[in-house]
Amino acid sequence: MTADRVPSRVEADGAGGLTYQGSCYLLVRPETLVALQKAVEAVLGERAAACLAAGGRAGGGTALQALEGAAEEIVARLLAMGGEIGWGAFALERLGSDELVVSVRNSPFARAYGAAVTPVCHLTRGVLERLAEVALGAPAVATETACAATGAPACRFVARVR
Repeated sequence: MTADRVPSRVEADGAGGLTYQGSCYLLVRPETLVALQKAVEAVLGERAAACLAAGGRAGGGTALQALEGAAEEIVARLLAMGGEIGWGAFALERLGSDELVVSVRNSPFARAYGAAVTPVCHLTRGVLERLAEVALGAPAVATETACAATGAPACRFVARVR
Protein backbone atom coordinates (compact mmCIF):
# COMPACT_ATOMS: atom_id res chain seq x y z
CA MET A 1 0.00 0.00 0.00
CA THR A 2 1.34 3.44 -0.86
CA ALA A 3 0.72 6.50 1.26
CA ASP A 4 -1.59 8.05 -1.35
CA ARG A 5 -3.93 5.05 -1.76
CA VAL A 6 -6.74 3.61 0.28
CA PRO A 7 -5.94 -0.01 1.16
CA SER A 8 -6.93 -2.35 -1.63
CA ARG A 9 -9.25 -4.20 0.74
CA VAL A 10 -11.47 -1.11 1.05
CA GLU A 11 -13.89 -1.17 -1.84
CA ALA A 12 -16.71 1.07 -3.03
CA ASP A 13 -19.84 -1.01 -3.58
CA GLY A 14 -21.20 1.20 -6.35
CA ALA A 15 -24.25 2.11 -4.28
CA GLY A 16 -22.72 4.71 -1.97
CA GLY A 17 -21.18 2.28 0.51
CA LEU A 18 -17.72 1.05 1.42
CA THR A 19 -16.67 -2.39 2.50
CA TYR A 20 -13.50 -3.68 4.12
CA GLN A 21 -13.00 -7.42 3.98
CA GLY A 22 -16.70 -7.77 3.22
CA SER A 23 -17.98 -5.64 6.12
CA CYS A 24 -19.64 -2.24 5.78
CA TYR A 25 -17.51 0.74 6.86
CA LEU A 26 -17.91 4.51 6.85
CA LEU A 27 -15.15 7.03 6.25
CA VAL A 28 -15.49 9.82 8.80
CA ARG A 29 -12.91 12.49 9.51
CA PRO A 30 -11.40 12.24 13.00
CA GLU A 31 -12.36 15.88 13.62
CA THR A 32 -16.02 14.94 13.14
CA LEU A 33 -15.83 12.18 15.76
CA VAL A 34 -13.85 14.38 18.14
CA ALA A 35 -16.39 17.20 17.80
CA LEU A 36 -19.10 14.68 18.71
CA GLN A 37 -16.96 13.43 21.60
CA LYS A 38 -16.44 16.95 22.96
CA ALA A 39 -20.16 17.73 22.66
CA VAL A 40 -21.03 14.55 24.60
CA GLU A 41 -18.36 15.41 27.19
CA ALA A 42 -19.89 18.87 27.61
CA VAL A 43 -23.25 17.29 28.45
CA LEU A 44 -22.22 14.15 30.34
CA GLY A 45 -18.82 15.04 31.76
CA GLU A 46 -16.74 12.03 32.76
CA ARG A 47 -19.61 9.65 31.85
CA ALA A 48 -19.00 10.42 28.17
CA ALA A 49 -15.91 8.18 28.18
CA ALA A 50 -18.04 5.13 29.01
CA CYS A 51 -20.46 5.95 26.18
CA LEU A 52 -17.67 6.25 23.64
CA ALA A 53 -15.98 3.08 24.87
CA ALA A 54 -19.32 1.27 24.50
CA GLY A 55 -19.38 2.36 20.86
CA GLY A 56 -15.88 0.98 20.42
CA ARG A 57 -16.87 -2.28 22.07
CA ALA A 58 -19.85 -2.64 19.73
CA GLY A 59 -17.83 -1.90 16.59
CA GLY A 60 -14.96 -4.07 17.75
CA GLY A 61 -17.35 -6.90 18.49
CA THR A 62 -18.77 -6.69 14.99
CA ALA A 63 -15.29 -6.67 13.43
CA LEU A 64 -14.24 -9.64 15.55
CA GLN A 65 -17.15 -11.76 14.29
CA ALA A 66 -15.37 -12.01 10.93
CA LEU A 67 -12.07 -13.17 12.46
CA GLU A 68 -11.26 -16.78 13.27
CA GLY A 69 -8.22 -18.57 14.61
CA ALA A 70 -6.12 -18.72 17.75
CA ALA A 71 -6.05 -15.73 20.09
CA GLU A 72 -2.67 -14.59 18.76
CA GLU A 73 -3.94 -14.67 15.18
CA ILE A 74 -7.11 -12.76 16.01
CA VAL A 75 -5.16 -10.10 17.90
CA ALA A 76 -2.64 -9.71 15.07
CA ARG A 77 -5.38 -9.44 12.45
CA LEU A 78 -7.44 -6.87 14.35
CA LEU A 79 -4.37 -4.73 15.11
CA ALA A 80 -3.37 -4.85 11.44
CA MET A 81 -6.92 -3.92 10.46
CA GLY A 82 -6.79 -0.89 12.76
CA GLY A 83 -3.83 0.47 10.87
CA GLU A 84 -5.32 -0.32 7.48
CA ILE A 85 -8.50 1.62 8.23
CA GLY A 86 -6.65 4.64 9.63
CA TRP A 87 -6.92 4.23 13.40
CA GLY A 88 -3.14 4.52 13.91
CA ALA A 89 -0.13 2.23 13.99
CA PHE A 90 -0.99 -0.57 16.42
CA ALA A 91 1.71 -2.64 18.13
CA LEU A 92 1.22 -5.61 20.41
CA GLU A 93 3.34 -5.21 23.53
CA ARG A 94 2.05 -8.21 25.42
CA LEU A 95 -0.55 -10.94 25.20
CA GLY A 96 -0.62 -13.07 28.33
CA SER A 97 -3.17 -15.35 29.93
CA ASP A 98 -4.85 -12.44 31.75
CA GLU A 99 -3.59 -9.28 30.01
CA LEU A 100 -3.42 -7.59 26.62
CA VAL A 101 -1.18 -4.54 26.18
CA VAL A 102 -1.27 -2.54 22.95
CA SER A 103 0.34 0.74 21.93
CA VAL A 104 -0.93 2.99 19.16
CA ARG A 105 1.23 5.57 17.45
CA ASN A 106 -0.29 8.31 15.32
CA SER A 107 -3.78 8.02 16.82
CA PRO A 108 -6.12 10.16 14.72
CA PHE A 109 -8.34 10.63 17.78
CA ALA A 110 -5.54 12.01 19.97
CA ARG A 111 -4.26 14.21 17.15
CA ALA A 112 -7.71 15.65 16.35
CA TYR A 113 -8.58 16.12 20.02
CA GLY A 114 -5.56 18.30 20.73
CA ALA A 115 -3.97 18.82 24.12
CA ALA A 116 -5.78 17.09 26.97
CA VAL A 117 -5.24 16.44 30.66
CA THR A 118 -6.54 12.87 30.57
CA PRO A 119 -6.56 10.16 27.86
CA VAL A 120 -9.13 10.68 25.11
CA CYS A 121 -9.03 7.59 22.87
CA HIS A 122 -12.19 6.00 24.26
CA LEU A 123 -13.36 4.43 20.99
CA THR A 124 -10.04 2.63 20.62
CA ARG A 125 -10.16 1.60 24.27
CA GLY A 126 -13.57 0.01 23.71
CA VAL A 127 -12.40 -1.91 20.65
CA LEU A 128 -9.36 -3.22 22.52
CA GLU A 129 -11.44 -4.12 25.57
CA ARG A 130 -13.65 -6.31 23.38
CA LEU A 131 -10.59 -7.76 21.64
CA ALA A 132 -9.14 -8.64 25.06
CA GLU A 133 -12.33 -10.44 26.05
CA VAL A 134 -12.18 -12.57 22.92
CA ALA A 135 -8.43 -13.22 23.15
CA LEU A 136 -8.40 -13.88 26.91
CA GLY A 137 -11.70 -15.76 26.98
CA ALA A 138 -13.09 -13.78 29.93
CA PRO A 139 -14.64 -10.40 30.73
CA ALA A 140 -11.95 -7.71 30.67
CA VAL A 141 -11.55 -4.04 31.43
CA ALA A 142 -9.25 -1.80 29.40
CA THR A 143 -7.53 1.38 30.52
CA GLU A 144 -5.67 3.91 28.42
CA THR A 145 -2.53 4.34 30.50
CA ALA A 146 -0.84 6.84 28.16
CA CYS A 147 -2.24 9.12 25.47
CA ALA A 148 -0.61 11.22 22.78
CA ALA A 149 -3.14 13.96 23.55
CA THR A 150 -1.58 14.27 27.02
CA GLY A 151 1.94 14.47 25.57
CA ALA A 152 2.91 10.79 25.57
CA PRO A 153 4.81 9.52 22.51
CA ALA A 154 2.05 6.96 21.88
CA CYS A 155 -1.27 5.87 23.28
CA ARG A 156 -1.04 2.72 25.41
CA PHE A 157 -3.86 0.43 26.45
CA VAL A 158 -3.81 -2.26 29.12
CA ALA A 159 -6.71 -4.71 29.26
CA ARG A 160 -6.92 -7.16 32.12
CA VAL A 161 -9.33 -9.93 33.03
CA ARG A 162 -11.83 -8.68 35.62
